[in-house]
Amino acid sequence: MMRNPMPKHRLILLRHAKSAWPNGVADRERPLAGRGRKAAPVIGTYMAREKLIPDLALVSPARRAQETWKLIRQALSKKVSDRESADIYEVSAERILDVIRAVEPDIRTLLIVGHNPGMENAASLIVADGDAAAVGRMREKFPTAGLAVIDLDLGGWDEIAAGTGYLERFVTPRSLG
Repeated sequence: MMRNPMPKHRLILLRHAKSAWPNGVADRERPLAGRGRKAAPVIGTYMAREKLIPDLALVSPARRAQETWKLIRQALSKKVSDRESADIYEVSAERILDVIRAVEPDIRTLLIVGHNPGMENAASLIVADGDAAAVGRMREKFPTAGLAVIDLDLGGWDEIAAGTGYLERFVTPRSLG
């Protein structure tokens, strides 16, 4: 697959930062752990520096995803529209693709803040090509606060399917030092 220097669409998949497991707290209400509260701003600062600014962020309703997004949003250079999306909490990769297909065509860069295994499986499903080392790292492990930047040469989001993406980069808090 030839890579278009200016992709028509860019999908950024972000797994929420490291969460805590307090006793008696429902999964959906689990907060970020200290490590997650440190990692999310590192990713946000990286996104701002690299101009990875979404036009829209779809965020899982789970507390840990909402807290991750809040910390990232604070680091970004401009206001980003966001929507809570229950359809990305504890769902399959195919369901995530359905959510993406429903995004308005004027959105060029879409960020999804969600969970594993959905984020990892969606990224692996969408990505057909890319930097071999980055693809290998992403497929081996998609850790908390992992960020996959996928370029797509689509007419609209409704065309996204398995094997339509080019992994432009995959970064983790650890890889950023």
